[in-house]
Amino acid sequence: MIAISEITKSYGNGDGKTQVLKGITMQINEGDFVVVLGASGSGKSTFLNVISGLERPDSGSVTYGSLEITKLSDSKLTRFRKDNIGFIFQQYYLLQNMTVEKNVRMGAELADNGDYREIITAVGLEDKSKKYPSELSGGEQQRVSVARALAKKPKVLFLDEPTGALDEETGRQVLDYICKLHKEYGFTIVMVTHNQNIAEMANTVVKMNSGKISEISVNKVRKTAYEIGW
Repeated sequence: MIAISEITKSYGNGDGKTQVLKGITMQINEGDFVVVLGASGSGKSTFLNVISGLERPDSGSVTYGSLEITKLSDSKLTRFRKDNIGFIFQQYYLLQNMTVEKNVRMGAELADNGDYREIITAVGLEDKSKKYPSELSGGEQQRVSVARALAKKPKVLFLDEPTGALDEETGRQVLDYICKLHKEYGFTIVMVTHNQNIAEMANTVVKMNSGKISEISVNKVRKTAYEIGW
């Protein structure tokens, strides 16, 4: 379980200081699929960055099980992310001098996972495994970043607008694959998205407004990637 207690986060100084997160408290159960919705500027991405350990809050705590990561040193926090967390962003963040296979293998090596080639095949890039990112379309590059994150076998997978750069068909394929692995391995998913339709796939839906949580709801019936609107 991830316990989030009274986290705040601001940027800037003096008169230019902006409070982005305003005392957020909630819990995320192990194995949950959480979608975070909100308008641009509501604090969604900052919330994801703080609870994943990419950024530190100004105050409050984030605890995984019995481990309060907000108290960890920088080196221990880096180790925690390496051992437990996977990230998928709208930007691809691929290493341009490495092939598809080598980019994905980087994630797999963190978990001693020898099955990374199966993941490349599953996201439809088996025939592109020797290509470099510059030789791929935007959608193909995002599929590489998805495969790299999942090859790491994370305990918690954080996604920030993962389908933002994908066409509908590719976006549905990627979401479907993520959900299949989620069901198979039981890792926790926290996804930020502007696409409200994707919320119909989640167990838990969190709505944010002006740095606060305005509503938390649970879907009694979940839809698949091919049943939602787009």
